[in-house]
Amino acid sequence: MNHSIAVKDKLSSNRIIKIAPFKKEVRVTTPHKHNSYFEIIYLSKGGGFHSIDSQRYKIVPPIIFFVRKEQIHYWELDAEPDGYVVIIKRKFVEVSLDKEIKTLLYKLSKTEMLHLKETETITAILQLLAKESLNENAIASPIVEGLLKALLAKLLVEGSSFVGANVPEANLYHSFRELLSQENRLKNSVSYYATELNTSPQNLNAVCRRAANLSAADVLSEFIISEAKRLLIYTDKTISEISFLLSFNDSSHFVKYFKRFTNRTPKTFRIEQE
Repeated sequence: MNHSIAVKDKLSSNRIIKIAPFKKEVRVTTPHKHNSYFEIIYLSKGGGFHSIDSQRYKIVPPIIFFVRKEQIHYWELDAEPDGYVVIIKRKFVEVSLDKEIKTLLYKLSKTEMLHLKETETITAILQLLAKESLNENAIASPIVEGLLKALLAKLLVEGSSFVGANVPEANLYHSFRELLSQENRLKNSVSYYATELNTSPQNLNAVCRRAANLSAADVLSEFIISEAKRLLIYTDKTISEISFLLSFNDSSHFVKYFKRFTNRTPKTFRIEQE
């Protein structure tokens, strides 16, 4: 089963930045990527999941997502969303008179998700940016640049998932996610990964909750479900084979696990993608 990845472009060729409200009708999208711009998505309302490459993030507003060009992502929303989307082409950064914007974007691009503590200022800046960007003649103006810089700086301050922080908890959380992303065969055991990271399951769970408002089991399930979906969509492997690859002792256990997180069986999910 071979599915090609769609490439979407939300900007006309002559535009280099766009700020607009998140479309309320969006619920479920197919995997796709953007090959010409960096995308910032802010959600003040909504629920469900957002998958970026191999990571599946639970949406707990207020939340920010960063999607780099060439990354594959898709939405599984189960509640009406509210927020903004900021699209930035490389050319905007190149022609910008404020070179610090490039530095701020680089720092933020190192992560994919931030939980926010304060949103009033961020919402106000986004509202102003959306209004200013309606004027295509002003999209590279000092006003737009100034507002964008203020937004990026505020996100770095308000983000609570340790962007750029050099602290043990940040290292442990990111090491956990990195370990999961590098696994050839995921194991459905927080204790196993805690041992691999030289910590206790209790400490790993506490760190994940402080970093992403998720338990360690929730983080692990994101990877397992994401990998299961990838195998169901892009390979012809049987349900039993996928169960084995994901370290489930019995395919019936895998089916129950998958249904618990997606509300559908692996077979139903695969049929829906055809």
